[in-house]
Amino acid sequence: MTKRDIPGIVIGRLPIYLRAIQRMAQEGQRVTSSKELGERLGVSAAQIRKDLSQFGEFGKQGTGYNIKYLSEQLRRILNLDVVWDMAIVGAGDVGNALAHYQGFRDRGFQATMIFDNDSGKIGKKIGNLIVQDISEMSKAIQQASIKVAMVATPANHAQEVTDQLVEAGVKAILNYAPIQISVPEGVRVEYIDPATHLQKMSYYLK
Repeated sequence: MTKRDIPGIVIGRLPIYLRAIQRMAQEGQRVTSSKELGERLGVSAAQIRKDLSQFGEFGKQGTGYNIKYLSEQLRRILNLDVVWDMAIVGAGDVGNALAHYQGFRDRGFQATMIFDNDSGKIGKKIGNLIVQDISEMSKAIQQASIKVAMVATPANHAQEVTDQLVEAGVKAILNYAPIQISVPEGVRVEYIDPATHLQKMSYYLK
């Protein structure tokens, strides 16, 4: 089975499994079962077994999963056995928060550059990063061989920025701008829009 054959919804659950077993490891636990993992996550044990079986056999019936081994295998499957450098585009409130966030490194990513078109922000330090002029973005990303970027620009600039990122060789984009963006085949986009999730939840408030 190729990567393209595995449903995206299955891939989307793997980081959730990884986070849960890493928490177990931090608690000193060495072995778990699909039943225990499912109870922690609100997912059926059968679903967990089915998802993992798409990638091989990681446990034994009656003994469960070795947490260290399963963690290593999930990181390998998700290509997290290396740390991916990332670019942030947009040094506003969201970009500022992303640049300061320390949780990426432990999960396989690190922000290494940030760009903006505001002359008042260019040259300023945000976290450990210096804001660079967006006019230098394509060249800088190509030189650093960066494949992952986060777009935190206003909606009216998001598509233009995305086009530049794709041309520079970026293959994975996390979009915080409240707009759908178009990318060519071979480039992955995920969307983060807190307002949309709030609107979804508000349906259940009455």
